[in-house]
Amino acid sequence: MQFDYVIVGGGSAGCVLANRLSEDRNTRVCLLEAGGKGDSLFVRMPAAVVAMLPGRPLKLNNWCMETVPQPGLNGRKGYQPRGKALGGSSAINAMLYVRGQREDYDGWAELGCAGWDWDSLLPYFLKSENNERGGDDLHGGAGPLQVSNQKEPRPITRDFVEAAKQLQHREVQDFNRGDNEGVGLYQVTQFHDPAKNGERCSAAAAYLFPVMDRPNLTVVTGAHARELTFEGKRATGVIYRKNGKGADITVRAGREVILSSGALKSPQLLQLSGIGDPAELKQHGIAVRHALPGVGKNLQDHLDFTLAYRSKDTDNFGIGAVGSARMLGHLLRWRKTGVSMAATSFAEGAAFLKTSPDLDRPDIQLHFAIALVDDHARKLHYGYGFSCHICKLRPESRGSVTLSSADPATMPAIDPAFLADPRDLDTMIKGARMTRAILEGEPLAKYRHKEMFGTENAQTDADWEAHIRARADTIYHPAGTCKMGTDDMAVVDPELRVRGVEGLRVVDASIMPNLISGNTNSPTMVIAEKAADMIRGLA
Repeated sequence: MQFDYVIVGGGSAGCVLANRLSEDRNTRVCLLEAGGKGDSLFVRMPAAVVAMLPGRPLKLNNWCMETVPQPGLNGRKGYQPRGKALGGSSAINAMLYVRGQREDYDGWAELGCAGWDWDSLLPYFLKSENNERGGDDLHGGAGPLQVSNQKEPRPITRDFVEAAKQLQHREVQDFNRGDNEGVGLYQVTQFHDPAKNGERCSAAAAYLFPVMDRPNLTVVTGAHARELTFEGKRATGVIYRKNGKGADITVRAGREVILSSGALKSPQLLQLSGIGDPAELKQHGIAVRHALPGVGKNLQDHLDFTLAYRSKDTDNFGIGAVGSARMLGHLLRWRKTGVSMAATSFAEGAAFLKTSPDLDRPDIQLHFAIALVDDHARKLHYGYGFSCHICKLRPESRGSVTLSSADPATMPAIDPAFLADPRDLDTMIKGARMTRAILEGEPLAKYRHKEMFGTENAQTDADWEAHIRARADTIYHPAGTCKMGTDDMAVVDPELRVRGVEGLRVVDASIMPNLISGNTNSPTMVIAEKAADMIRGLA
């Protein structure tokens, strides 16, 4: 099979690229996705994420990866859920629409990535977005990605906001203006048009499904990429197996191969193809095609720690007779109107806070959830309650993604190196203290029954450290492993071309030089919007 462009990975970036590159009807585009169609009820109904995220008892649209043992987390292996379907992780995430801070992108430009500052990227955020509130100088009103106010946030979430306000945190109506400090409600990537109101608006639903009938666009699901093909230093195609089995199938790219498999899989495919650190490749018997030591390095992820309280209030998610009966009504109402608790993002309440007034921008993010959250919903508890996640926005620790085997079917060795830098632990402790102060506030008193994990006894830094090392884990934002830049460890240049080879780009969260101060889904789509213009010569 011969195409102009072959895109590997149908996630948040890949769907954008498939749409934008195939706008030129004279250009033939092939999108390869290892997972399925990503259009089931589990994906479309937001609350059904609780069935996909844990990977138990079935793996639904989820790779269900894990890290290597983490010394900073008492030797535990971390869980790494990643989307495996058209839409990628946007098919299984909490739908939160967050761009990050202006300073994040300006910092990329200061590192030598010209054209990646906030002002340069803002037009792409606007181009992507169809905001329920309408368009203005900071928001788009006609893009493919539908962004909505939450359909029916719970009263407890509004009381969370009030509790934070009583501690002098300012209320914020819009967390996407470049300065996020404050507390409020997240906007979400959710349909607001009448036909699909209340459904998840994944990257596939926004960008791909509406254009699937284009004759110049071929989408192949169940396509497990194994290796890139080359002629000399030029990438010419991709070898894959249907559903990971059977004979190898080769698709050829006349112009470019584009890797959009995410921060964990894109570096793995480069390494399997002989591009990476020569010493690491040789350990697995892989011939070095091009030495590029930065491949798989610079892994950054948001470490998350959760506080949780049991509650006698049943007007949220939980396991019990009253709530279960009520939930049936919510499901029926969602099917009819799109408005009910079935449309929840779970993480309804937002806060971006500074752990020190001396900081130039918030360094922690809170996700207030209307359920008891324990080990990524892999541990369920009878009853009801609420939780609040705390993560450090700009981790100092740097990890890696390396091969665990030369077998493409084997998951890579993922090492986020959580808490390797002591500054991360210090921030997490401060953030936990601040969060407990909010949750112990008077507006939430009527919901609190009993603290769930014993943190009510945490008084000293050592107490908090023990809790964090025992339970903290990712909040699902890996990035940086094919970083963009001009230094010797950069994997791609500022036009996202892999350095030292031709006809090959990486377009996904792996190119971020530094992790942004928030959720990574929207920024990943904007990376792809800009990349599409660069590829087409429009930027």
